[in-house]
Amino acid sequence: MADFIAVMISNPSNPVLEGADIEAARLRLGGGRPTWLEPGIAAEFAVPEKPEALHSLRKELDLQSIDIGVVPAGNRRKRLLLADMDSTIIQQEGVDEIARMSGCGDEVSRITDLAMRGDIPFREALMRRVKLFRGKPASILERVWKERIEMTPGAATLAATMRGNGAHCIIVSGGFTAISERVADALGFHEHFAHILEISDNLLTGRVCPPLLGRVSKVEILQEKLEALDIDRSDVLAVGDGSNDLGMIELAGLGVSYRGKPILARNCDIQINHGDLTALLYLQGYKAAEFRTCWS
Repeated sequence: MADFIAVMISNPSNPVLEGADIEAARLRLGGGRPTWLEPGIAAEFAVPEKPEALHSLRKELDLQSIDIGVVPAGNRRKRLLLADMDSTIIQQEGVDEIARMSGCGDEVSRITDLAMRGDIPFREALMRRVKLFRGKPASILERVWKERIEMTPGAATLAATMRGNGAHCIIVSGGFTAISERVADALGFHEHFAHILEISDNLLTGRVCPPLLGRVSKVEILQEKLEALDIDRSDVLAVGDGSNDLGMIELAGLGVSYRGKPILARNCDIQINHGDLTALLYLQGYKAAEFRTCWS
């Protein structure tokens, strides 16, 4: 049995993967006979070792809107999903959407971008952004949820399929519970961790209630769940897009950069830059016929 599996994935909305692409990659990596996980969208083949040529091949496939990831052949279906929320499970950055409704969108977006690139510490960025919300009506939070938040394509299928196969699903976000609570409920995540915005007299105070949840906190949550669920880190899938996700992604058995910012992508072996979130199911060896769209 091969030690690794190479998985090639394109976006379901743009199914460009062809047999010739798979054959070329298979020959280049010394792989075995390919198997379609879904024609036009995803396929896999065994490889004897983690290939040194993967980086250059990934760059070439990027030009064709195709992702490739190499994962261990054993223990593929994970028992714990830890997912960042903003720009991962949802398409927006919640803090930026609150800011736009509060009239300070440009300044908050600038700070968000610096933080996600790792140019300023997460804690500093969070405090600076939230301070700008001081005195704004708390009703903005409900409006943001109803008017601005959109789930990332594949998010519902990812959560429903993993939960339906016995995995514990958790959102770990540097955003806010005003959004994460609703997202978790809508998609069927078992738990969510995020910041609580302080409210007084129906106004935002410009502060968050402790504790602050950053890169270290996400790792601590992962470690706590390993013990609580009595599982190993090889049983974990962690996914995110920003620098504060790097710790949990490095610790997880399957760590994925999803449309990741440069600092994350540079340090993450598995990158999904073209597929939607169902790509994380294909990486685990699920076929499209096994996908679920509803967890209840």
